[in-house]
Amino acid sequence: MKACVLYSGGKDSSLMGVILTRLGYDVELVTANFGVYDSFYPARNSAESINLKHRVLNLDVSILERAVDMIMEDGFPNEGIKLIHKEVVEAVADEYDVVADGTRRDDKTPKLNKDQIRSLEDRKNVQYINLDSFGYKSVKYLVGNLFELKNEKSNKETSSDYEVEIRCLIDQKGGNSSEIFPEHYQTNVVGLK
Repeated sequence: MKACVLYSGGKDSSLMGVILTRLGYDVELVTANFGVYDSFYPARNSAESINLKHRVLNLDVSILERAVDMIMEDGFPNEGIKLIHKEVVEAVADEYDVVADGTRRDDKTPKLNKDQIRSLEDRKNVQYINLDSFGYKSVKYLVGNLFELKNEKSNKETSSDYEVEIRCLIDQKGGNSSEIFPEHYQTNVVGLK
């Protein structure tokens, strides 16, 4: 079965990609991009380091613009990031038998709720898989045994999550993304153990 794993290059989505590959799925790691900034390179590098196929999914910038408008109005990123994630999931569900991501039990955003998952599976005739039964400690243990990791300050050169292009567009629109997104660190996969 053809499976898409929404991919940031981080430990959670890498774990999902390896799990599905070892279970026999034909896995493609997919990173969304909206044309504001080529944020997919760190994810591409991580995918290469674990020997999995990677694809950049180019989506319309209007999705990112709607999300950034929400974020700038709210002064908080969660609802805008949820909007992007839902749109990306909908887009890949038209192309794959299985849609997966690395969201865990204790993640708040981006994350689909159970009703959204059921609706997606029924409407698109796909399977949706995430790490919802896994908490942070479980994922930390598993990835610590599977991957070589690099932890560094999150920025445009180290991250491939939705936040990169959101920040770029906020700043282009005259906002200050540093006021909305706190400084934080990104864990990238740089190889298999």
